[in-house]
Amino acid sequence: MEAKRLIVCGGNGFLGSRICKYAVARGWDVTSISRSGEPKWNTVTSSASPPQWARKVTWERADILRPATYAPLLKGADFVVHTMGILLEADYKGVLQGRESPIAGLRKAFSAAPQPGNPLERNVDGKSGDDADADIRPPETKEQLTYENMNRDSAIMLAKRAAAENVSAFVYVSAAGGAPVLPARYLSTKREAESAIASEFPRMRGIFFRPPFLYDSSRPITVGMAAMTGVGALFNGATRGVLGGFMGAAGTKPLKVDVVAEAVVEALGDPAVKGPVEVPEIEELANKSWRKTML
Repeated sequence: MEAKRLIVCGGNGFLGSRICKYAVARGWDVTSISRSGEPKWNTVTSSASPPQWARKVTWERADILRPATYAPLLKGADFVVHTMGILLEADYKGVLQGRESPIAGLRKAFSAAPQPGNPLERNVDGKSGDDADADIRPPETKEQLTYENMNRDSAIMLAKRAAAENVSAFVYVSAAGGAPVLPARYLSTKREAESAIASEFPRMRGIFFRPPFLYDSSRPITVGMAAMTGVGALFNGATRGVLGGFMGAAGTKPLKVDVVAEAVVEALGDPAVKGPVEVPEIEELANKSWRKTML
């Protein structure tokens, strides 16, 4: 049987790198796409040296906001995963150059100003539908990483390119119900991406993972934050979810990042899995995958 070919956009990140790891373990042909190529390993694992499995991954560089840079890499793919997004917005060049403070970025994130529609509505590919060189960012957000262009538009355009290549399954890493410390647009853009992908590309099996806060000992800060989130989850359970609407993702049990990564790979390999995948289903998929390795 020919090995499945998987493309992971954001494969050098905290979750994406582990998706690559579990896919390699299944004997799949894995390609990671990111702006920087191979990860800086000390930022995603506990070691600065690349793990052995990383040698079996093809680390490609491309810009998720410019489809022309990654479109050729999707040819022949069976599965595509989108793991990219931002928690907070900022004029990143302005912040780096000292022209804008991170606080200004926060104000933008919580603003109620009208936001651009999704790229399918804006026809960013041009009237002919063949102009893949179009930039996803609308002119007014040219230097801005926004929830719209990172959490929503990049995923929709990746799904469009994947569907054009007859990819059989597409995983979009969304999010559990919104935490109160994040702007409402963080979650709404995630849900908009899910909806657009499901409705616009029905022949492609869309899988929408909704993980809670992710942690791992390789990032000690996430362990402490997970403990705090876990307390919220216990409280939510003890009160039978009375404050669940207020607490959002902070009231959802955190998961180890490897659990979610293993579940993503299991879901891709199971034709029955499609649509939203909530925390209980994520754990079930990870357990199913783990049992397979024990046989």
